[in-house]
Amino acid sequence: MPERNQWSKNFSEWFHRVIFEIPIYDTRYPVKGTGIWMPYGFKIRQKVIEIIREELIKRGHEEVLFPTLIPEYMIRKEGEHIKSFEDQVFWITYGGTSLLDVKLALRPTSETSIYPMFQLWIKSYSDLPLKIFQIVNVFRYETKATKPMIRVREISTFKEAHTAHATKEDAEKQIKEGIEIYKRFFEKLGIPYVISIRPSWDKFPGAEYSIAFDTIMPDGRVLQIGTVHFLGQNFAKPFDIKYMKADGNYEYVWQTCYGISERVIAALISVHGDDHGLVLPSIVAPFQVVIIPIVYKGKEDALSICKEIKEILEKNNLRVYLDEEKEETPGSKYFKWELRGVPIRVEIGPKDIEKKTVVLVRRDTLQKFTISRDLIIEEIKKLLEEIDISLKERAKNWFNEHISRENDLNKVRDILSEKGGIIEIPWCGRDTCGQDIENKIDVRVLGTPYELYEKPSGLCANCNIPATNWIRIARSY
Repeated sequence: MPERNQWSKNFSEWFHRVIFEIPIYDTRYPVKGTGIWMPYGFKIRQKVIEIIREELIKRGHEEVLFPTLIPEYMIRKEGEHIKSFEDQVFWITYGGTSLLDVKLALRPTSETSIYPMFQLWIKSYSDLPLKIFQIVNVFRYETKATKPMIRVREISTFKEAHTAHATKEDAEKQIKEGIEIYKRFFEKLGIPYVISIRPSWDKFPGAEYSIAFDTIMPDGRVLQIGTVHFLGQNFAKPFDIKYMKADGNYEYVWQTCYGISERVIAALISVHGDDHGLVLPSIVAPFQVVIIPIVYKGKEDALSICKEIKEILEKNNLRVYLDEEKEETPGSKYFKWELRGVPIRVEIGPKDIEKKTVVLVRRDTLQKFTISRDLIIEEIKKLLEEIDISLKERAKNWFNEHISRENDLNKVRDILSEKGGIIEIPWCGRDTCGQDIENKIDVRVLGTPYELYEKPSGLCANCNIPATNWIRIARSY
C-alpha cells in the first residue's frame, strides 16, 4: 500500500501541490481569497454537485436560483443575523459613475433575500411545506489567512436549502431529514464525520440551534463540512411569513436551512489522499479508468487494442480515458494518472496482446493484476466496488484513531499539539465554562454529540462541578 506519512506530516504543502500540479484549482487570480476551478477540478466538482442535487430532489426539494445582489434594507431586516455577518459583507455603492440610492450587498448567505419571497409565495397551509435549494456563489470578506477551498472570500460552490413548515413538529422532522440527506451524501463520498449540536455561543445567527458535520483533515485540524439549522420562527416574524390555517386564523411558519460548500471537495481530496496524490472514489472520479498503451517500434498493435477496450468499457457506462500522448514514457504517464487519482489503470503491451491479457492497477494500493481480456468489464466493475469500500474503511479507521476522550486539560493540549483530532471531555453544560475552555487551551468547541451517548459520570474537566454531557473540542480551520 502507498505511503501516507508525508501526506499527513506535510499536509499543507501536499494539498497545494496536488491542486496546483493536476491542476484542480488555480489560486493565482489577482483577488485574495478566490480561485479558478480548472477542467479536472471542475469535473470533480460537477460529480459532487450531482450527488447532493440527487439527494435533495429525491426528498422533495426543488431547485431555484436567486439574484446575487441584496438591497441593504432587506439584509438588515433580521438584526441578529446581519449583526454577525456585518464585518464580512461586500457592499456595492456605485453603478458605473453614479452613487446608488440603495446600497447592494453581494450575497453572504441568502436568508434575507429568500424570505421576503417566501412571504409572497406562502398564503395558506396548502402551500406548505415549501422546500427549495440553490447552488450559488456567496461572498464574505474573510479577514483571516485564506486557504484554497477551505477559507475563501468567494465561496463558489455554496449549496443552501431553505424550508418552511406549518408546525414546529414538521420543522423538527425536516431537521432530521436534512441530517439524513447529509449522512447519505458524505457516506457516498467516503468522508467520515461526527455530528454535533453547536454550542449556543457559536450557532448560526438567528437560529434556535445548529447542528454541524465535522471531519478531521490529515494535519489533525477539524473542518466543518456541513450545517443544519433550526430557525424556529426567528425569521418568519421579521419577514412576516404567515399562512392561513384551516380554521381561517393566521400563523407564522417554522423554518429550517442547511448548507455545504466546496469545503466538501477539499475534504474529499484530503482524506483519501496519499503521497502519490489524489485517490478518488469512483463516484466522483472524472475518469474511472485510464488506459496506457505500451507501444514499441514495430509493435504498434497495442494502441488499436486499447481503442477497442475503451469503446467496450464506455458502452458499459464507465468513464474512460485513453492516454495516446506519444511524447511521454509509460512511466511518466503512470505518475501523472496516479497524481490525478484515477481508480484503475489498464496497461497493455506486446506481451499482453500475445496472451490476450491486460494488467490492472488499483490506485488505492497500487497492486497489479493480470487478467484475461475477456473478463475486463466484470473485473473492473468488481474492482471499483472494492476500491470504494477500501477507501471508505481506510478513511474511517484513520478518523477513529484521531478521536479520543480525556479529562485532563493539560493532556488535551498535548494531544492536540502532537496529533490533533477531536477530543471529548466531560462538561458541566455552562456556556461560560465552555468559552473558558476555548480561551484556556486555544481550541474550538465543536459542540455536544448529536447521537445518543452515555452521559459522563464524573466532574467537568474544566470547573470540577458535576458533568452533564460530553463536549467535543479540536483545533479547527
